[in-house]
Amino acid sequence: MFTKIDHFKESWGYESSSTSKVLQALTDKSLSQKVGGDHRTLGRMAWHLVVTIPEMCGRMGLKVAGPKENDPVPTSAEAIKKAYDLAVASLQEQILRDWKDDTLMVEDDMYGEKWKRGASLSALILHQTHHRGQMTVLMRQAGLKVPGVYGPALEEWGNYGANPPAI
Repeated sequence: MFTKIDHFKESWGYESSSTSKVLQALTDKSLSQKVGGDHRTLGRMAWHLVVTIPEMCGRMGLKVAGPKENDPVPTSAEAIKKAYDLAVASLQEQILRDWKDDTLMVEDDMYGEKWKRGASLSALILHQTHHRGQMTVLMRQAGLKVPGVYGPALEEWGNYGANPPAI
């Protein structure tokens, strides 16, 4: 749970730029990739990350720019990334402008429970991280290169003068 706006800003900056990097690697063709018939497509999962920002933050009293929860999934990877980047910037701008550290202790109704805003922002980041991990598996299945997030991806080890780990 965040107790300082600066701590959120630092985490959000890293995590959102990592997600943006993953979204940048998507192609229009890859958006239809899914693990099975009863699972979300890569495009649906990416769009879920986008629409969750305004939806979840709206429960905290913010009016984050971005699509509505039930807006259709774009057929363009670029459109998904642009919508994500808009929501990311809007969220950060509003929090830095309107909230203070003590605002993070305010409780809101979040899905039938009372959550402190600092916990809600942590959940937003963890939710994004969870789905970003799922997306990287689908990206591999779609034949895309996966960018490293918490260290180099398979294709990036050479950039660090090292061999990839043994399989």
